[in-house]
Amino acid sequence: MESFGHVIAGEEVPSIDGATFPSVDPWEQAPWSTVALGSVPDAERAVDAARKAFDDGPWARMSLAERGQVLHRLADLILANADELALADTTDMGKPISETRGHDVQRSAQNFRFFADHSTVTPAESYPMPSGHHAYTQYEPAGVVAAIAPWNFPLMMASWKVAPALAWGNTVVLKPAEQSPASATILARLALEAGLPPGVLNVVHGFGPRSVGQALTESPLVDRITFTGESTTGRAISRAAALNLTPVSLELGGKGANIVFDDADLEQAVSWSIKAIYSNSGQVCLAGSRLYVQRGIFDEFLERFTRAADQLVIGDPKRDGTQIGPLSSEEHFRKVSGYLDIAVADGARLHTGGVGGGWTVRPTVVIGAEQHARITQEEVFGPVVVILPFDDEPAAIAAANDTPYGLNAMLFTRDLSRAHRVSRALRVGTVWTNCFFVRDLRAPFGGAKNSGVGREGGTYSREFFTEPKAIVMEIANA
Repeated sequence: MESFGHVIAGEEVPSIDGATFPSVDPWEQAPWSTVALGSVPDAERAVDAARKAFDDGPWARMSLAERGQVLHRLADLILANADELALADTTDMGKPISETRGHDVQRSAQNFRFFADHSTVTPAESYPMPSGHHAYTQYEPAGVVAAIAPWNFPLMMASWKVAPALAWGNTVVLKPAEQSPASATILARLALEAGLPPGVLNVVHGFGPRSVGQALTESPLVDRITFTGESTTGRAISRAAALNLTPVSLELGGKGANIVFDDADLEQAVSWSIKAIYSNSGQVCLAGSRLYVQRGIFDEFLERFTRAADQLVIGDPKRDGTQIGPLSSEEHFRKVSGYLDIAVADGARLHTGGVGGGWTVRPTVVIGAEQHARITQEEVFGPVVVILPFDDEPAAIAAANDTPYGLNAMLFTRDLSRAHRVSRALRVGTVWTNCFFVRDLRAPFGGAKNSGVGREGGTYSREFFTEPKAIVMEIANA
């Protein structure tokens, strides 16, 4: 089996107590690698390394352009090692290799390139004052960043957090999810090869409560915490961070509404809606898991959508052509399959799909559910969509907003005025119209309500990962 250690202060090291844990391949349902199992002392060692690298090292004192050159070299190395990185994520959590290699690795490299360049071209504010003084804003790195990444996009989400933090001069301690640790160690190895100074990017593996995650969020030496994951964990992190008044950025759960109006291009709506719920076996916080279809086209849409869902290829995620792999772990498989039992018990019906072999769930369509049923309101995080009819625009908006989550929504219509009206009315962080998951990295990303706190992306990442400083000076002596 392969072995993945922590990366601390420029070296790949075992845990202080020598503890390890296995990473399980969810398709084979067997361990494929051994991973260093961190504890509180390992987390403290990583934070100390990051603190020393920030306070005494060259990274925070480099120019934006100099840091950018290193991050571009890292992006080059990510692409040069695309097969290794893609296979690591696929083996760790079961995502089809076509997605990890064709999308996740590419986006990870793009994240480093984007933030390397964005940091050098983003203007700062300047305020000439009539009193003969001049004020301007200086954006200085915040310090040590604790980045806690999820298991559903292991490399890509790690890069989304690490890239802007590094571009703005911070040092980082990255804790990947215990279900998907491998690519984080590989990324840290490549960062050192690219020329990142020791201690600037540290990786420490482990669990959350009473372990690495809790130690990072409670550390007084950490200046920023960025987390992506479920809302319950986000609340725990907020409580821990509050003790030190540490700023947090939280991208949490979702129960995305997807609204299809009767004037929509049905072929386009079905194609995007299939991607929105079944990509990565539905293990996407942005998934369009509540699909509202206007009543006049409900039957036709349901027939087209079901036919497309039934044609998706289920199988070994390491094989090209596989579109649906296993769920990430046995624990998660039991959670998702349990929701199917709950849906039926609450009076809904599985129109297609259901439990497959191993830890797979076939692309599932649930109909006949109530708006306030658990299957409609709670985040299933699997290839399960609830399709419900609606009568008019106000009803669609009311149903879409009737959820504790507010991460994202989609709508399909040819009516430009309606698209603007509905987009404004939806209480979410992102709205996609006639598409899904199209991103501009300059745009704000984050959620409303129980879906998170704060925004990242473009200048929003600069605001979070820096300490903006106002500098005022006299330039004209009266």
